[in-house]
Amino acid sequence: MAQTILIIEDERKIAVGLQNYLEGVGYATLAASDGRSGLEMARRERPDLVLLDVMLPHMDGFTLCRTLRAESSVPIIMLTARIEEADSLIGLELGADDYITKPFSPRQVVARIKAVLRRSSGELEPAAVLRRAEIELDLTRRSVAVAGQPITTLTPTEFDLLATLMRAPGRPLSRTQLLDAVQGDEGEAYDRTIDAHIKNLRRKIEPNPAAPQYILTVFGVGYKFRDQ
Repeated sequence: MAQTILIIEDERKIAVGLQNYLEGVGYATLAASDGRSGLEMARRERPDLVLLDVMLPHMDGFTLCRTLRAESSVPIIMLTARIEEADSLIGLELGADDYITKPFSPRQVVARIKAVLRRSSGELEPAAVLRRAEIELDLTRRSVAVAGQPITTLTPTEFDLLATLMRAPGRPLSRTQLLDAVQGDEGEAYDRTIDAHIKNLRRKIEPNPAAPQYILTVFGVGYKFRDQ
């Protein structure tokens, strides 16, 4: 069964172009031209991934992303014409998995969709369970528990970032290394992208995100999972 991509984009030419290309490579598509109807469609149709424009009528993409993320872990890729790094990071801090800046090619969008869906499904992950400190991470089921309590709100990118850190406890990993691990060659190389994901991850798994116990900052380098 084809995976379904919901395109929430108010520029008709872009939306139709994406629909035609995605359907041509085997995806099913849905489309909405404003934030309010896009939210309703996402809730009703439960797509496999959402392509979400930032600038939308009735409800902007940032608000819609925040609302969707509070309700589900559906993968979200933001589409933005804004070139400011800070604007792109807002989407990540709200829970988006990735972002693409306009103008883009349909082929680029498909590559990023495949990467995010691959992370979401756990494709190619080894069958293993990582246990570090109070955290248990099941790579096969893509589940996480902290002190025995399931954490069900991690996005695919946050899950992969946590797995990367837990595979190398005590080893400082640079932001570039972490970007490569979670985004591969398709990512846009803003180091602060990782900072946004780490902030979200800490909020979800740390007893006190302001004084993290598990994911530690290595100043001048990046981050590490605490050594046991």
